[in-house]
Amino acid sequence: SMAFAPPKNSAGSRLQLKLSTWTPLNHQLMNSKAKRRALLGKWFDKWTDGQRRRILVDLLERCSLSQQKFCAKQLQARVPTEAVDFTTRLPRVLSLYIFSFLDPRSLSRCAQVSWHWKYLSELDQLWMLKCLRFGWFINFCPTPFEQGVWKKHYIEMVRELRITRPKTPAKEEFIVIDVQPVKSDVPERKLPVAGQGPTRGKKQLPPWRSSDKNPTDTIRYNYLDNWDPIEQARQA
Repeated sequence: SMAFAPPKNSAGSRLQLKLSTWTPLNHQLMNSKAKRRALLGKWFDKWTDGQRRRILVDLLERCSLSQQKFCAKQLQARVPTEAVDFTTRLPRVLSLYIFSFLDPRSLSRCAQVSWHWKYLSELDQLWMLKCLRFGWFINFCPTPFEQGVWKKHYIEMVRELRITRPKTPAKEEFIVIDVQPVKSDVPERKLPVAGQGPTRGKKQLPPWRSSDKNPTDTIRYNYLDNWDPIEQARQA
């Protein structure tokens, strides 16, 4: 417990300093600065975490502005910095190099972090390469004051890919074939009933399903990823 009150003197004017945590102010031998600092350190070591926090808050409130700035500098030198925005510490060329590894979807999410990230993630240096990988060009040369041109062009091209779908032909273009049933004297073969016959216990797959659980003959490509379509097609 914290002891701030002097002990009661039961022996008259004689000071009881043995086994005591209180140093009287009128005792010149034990009232030196070094000994009082050592005594304060002993008190601080015996306090709990909650008591230390309350004392630190009280001390900071009693300090002047210059003393609080001094404490802040000491803490900055001792406590490691956490959650630092790397774009404010690194040169812009290194920040752009880090952003260049992101796919278009992640770059669009980075643009929602802050205005500085929005400026960096929409630069033409990043989006021009992503457009040229698919052969998407622009028919004009943007001025240095125009930024985000290649990102807008990329978005328009992806929108066009989603809009241009196969058109359904008109009704008069449909050709209806007259289908006649095939007549045969051979009786129809009865289909096996589920759970009967030699295939009991085996689950039959529908005709459009293959027995391979992980098919490799399909090419799944997303334009919002950084994958190379030609290389992916070769691997498939």
